[in-house]
Amino acid sequence: MKKDIKMVATCVNESRQNRGHVIDEDRWAAVVTRDSSRAGTFFYSVRTTGVYCRPGCSARQPKRENVRFHATCKGAEHAGFRPCKRCRPTEADKSEDGASMRFAFGESALGLFLVAASERGISAIQFGDDPDMSLRELQDRYPKLKFTADDRELAPAIAKIANFIEVPHRAFDLALDPNGTAFQKKVWRALCDIPLGTTESYADVAKRIGCPQGARAVAKACATNAIAVAIPCHRVVRSDGSLSGYRWGVDRKRALLDREAVA
Repeated sequence: MKKDIKMVATCVNESRQNRGHVIDEDRWAAVVTRDSSRAGTFFYSVRTTGVYCRPGCSARQPKRENVRFHATCKGAEHAGFRPCKRCRPTEADKSEDGASMRFAFGESALGLFLVAASERGISAIQFGDDPDMSLRELQDRYPKLKFTADDRELAPAIAKIANFIEVPHRAFDLALDPNGTAFQKKVWRALCDIPLGTTESYADVAKRIGCPQGARAVAKACATNAIAVAIPCHRVVRSDGSLSGYRWGVDRKRALLDREAVA
């Protein structure tokens, strides 16, 4: 009887291993073909780079022996991998409806900026000295979307953003459509509650959203914010009050805070 039970257990284990192998090979095929339709169904990590990606990532194809598969971002991070900066696997997929996104460039007191908008509102305000590089960054962020230059329709938004950068006490009344995970959006909402002319530390924000040990996660959420100025990640500083890194340069961060201090 015991022998029969052992044989059954062995057969079950072998069946599971075979099934797991088939699933992994199916996932590997999706990685090789960059099948973006599988986004959200699994993630893959690369041992040699230490990062994990979503299917469809445009990064160089890794060797099969260096790849592991994960059901969730949390699982990949628990295994010691960090999210890919190219495909941003922790961010929600914004291309499920196949919609296009309009974009245009504007000039401000802090230099050139790019604005991108979906049908629901502003999805990106990015500073940058090189317009081609700014657009490529946006395209990498939303690899499935079609981008259309629309200077005429976005002209009013460009003007409002430029004025808001120059005179930040004016109300910002443009609708926003940020793209991110539930946690990131929670952090971004908290940033919008930081009063004009004041700052908070990453630890302060973490406590305010009910995650007192999450200062590092808050810092990551600030770093992934694509809507400069309107979602004021520049108002978050180190615990000692010093300015930490800013996606669009510490000099711009200091200039924004200086303007808000006298507004």
